Amino acid sequence: MQDLKARTKKFALDVIRYARRLPRGEEFTVIKYQLIKAATSTAANYRASQRAKSKADFISKMGTVEEESDESLFWLECLGELATRPHAELKRLTQEADELTAIFVASRKNARP
Repeated sequence: MQDLKARTKKFALDVIRYARRLPRGEEFTVIKYQLIKAATSTAANYRASQRAKSKADFISKMGTVEEESDESLFWLECLGELATRPHAELKRLTQEADELTAIFVASRKNARP
């Protein structure tokens, strides 16, 4: 799916842009690093899944994509709980991570024999 490939890349880039604006505290440095790793890994591994060599390889790669998108969601939820006021961009990114995770779960389930 070309649109999902673009969507995951946009998600990764949007996360990077959002992370640039996070406070500089030690806890935010750790979360920012983990969040960026998970979001970019979601996009990179989804891209790799589209070049899977077999159905089993696709299912395996999509498992990684699912894990990474769910991890992105986790870090975004942590940021939401640490926030002292609402952030529209954080809410949007959290919703996007949740939707992507649901898509990957369904895709993986549908690919199983």
